[in-house]
Amino acid sequence: MVILGIDPGIATVGFGVVETKNAASRYVNCGVISTPAGERTEKRLWDIFRETGELIERYRPEALAIEELFFTNNQKTAVNVCQARGVILAAAEKFSVPVTEYTPLQVKVAVSGYGKAPKSQIMEMTKIILHLCDVPRPDDAADALALAITHAAIGGSKLGALKNSYLQTSKKTAGS
Repeated sequence: MVILGIDPGIATVGFGVVETKNAASRYVNCGVISTPAGERTEKRLWDIFRETGELIERYRPEALAIEELFFTNNQKTAVNVCQARGVILAAAEKFSVPVTEYTPLQVKVAVSGYGKAPKSQIMEMTKIILHLCDVPRPDDAADALALAITHAAIGGSKLGALKNSYLQTSKKTAGS
């Protein structure tokens, strides 16, 4: 299974592509989609949508793992990240790629086994799990790889299936 992990943002969107087979994860690629600060928001969002679509076309993922949003004190940043996340979700829908959201806690537990693991430990474990020589850089790309690893670890599990079933039921109920 090919999994595309996405760490959403407006200036930098991290992506990580992992292939899983027989409970082992293999690194395929990682990087970032960058948008210039001086550009209009509409242009930046279009670039994120377009480039996410190009990633999906190139790697043909069977799943997209994205970080679940949590709100911070900076409302402007939160709104921009929400908008970027929206166009990423729209790109996934356009190409019929199922999306699963993971909290930072879920990522920490799946990658390191410890919910309070520091970011440095998550990055080191990402390197070890994917048999890389160095910690992936930049941080946004490493975070995206950790999201893909998380989906590989729990996305296909019964726990993951229960979470997805719950989310689908919640969305249907909310829409009623």
